Amino acid sequence: MKRLFDIIVSATLIVLCCPILLFVSVMNVLFQGRPILFAQPRPGKNEKIFTLFKFRTMNIGSGSDAQRLTPWGKFLRKTTLDELPQLWNILKGEMSLVGPRPLLVEYLPLYSPEQARRHTVRPGLTGWAQVKGRNALTWEEKFKLDVWYVDNQSFLLDLKILYFTALTVLSRKGVNQQGSATMEKFTGSS
Repeated sequence: MKRLFDIIVSATLIVLCCPILLFVSVMNVLFQGRPILFAQPRPGKNEKIFTLFKFRTMNIGSGSDAQRLTPWGKFLRKTTLDELPQLWNILKGEMSLVGPRPLLVEYLPLYSPEQARRHTVRPGLTGWAQVKGRNALTWEEKFKLDVWYVDNQSFLLDLKILYFTALTVLSRKGVNQQGSATMEKFTGSS
């Protein structure tokens, strides 16, 4: 039932969001040039690697994330519009609407066995950690919430998370980690 729900909702949102996708694509070309999309390998269910898509929010080149993040990119992140291309990942079955967020491949060897359990389900566009604090949480807090979701997942919980995601996006809370343009890299648990 979850997969069918993912297909119906992602396909519907892709159609409904076509004007927004087109607008953001044009604005990305105008403000940041090409490429329009950011593509990066990420681990999915059972650590199978897939290519995650987002609208690009940073200039290409060297420098810190804070230096490369553009004003347009900040707007995309605050409104979560940069995540819309992941609807394709959901439609293809690489992701789900709800699940632990797909993180960097380089983090795989750093997880404790308990934290690695987050990979027993499809990664999500949103998840329990996103509605409980997003990037304002520590890595350990996020992983505990991810594993809690794995152990307690249900269709009703997914609907609850989607509802709270809408509220979180509208409030724009927790987009950045305090004092950082993005989340600090995970270096392993102490």
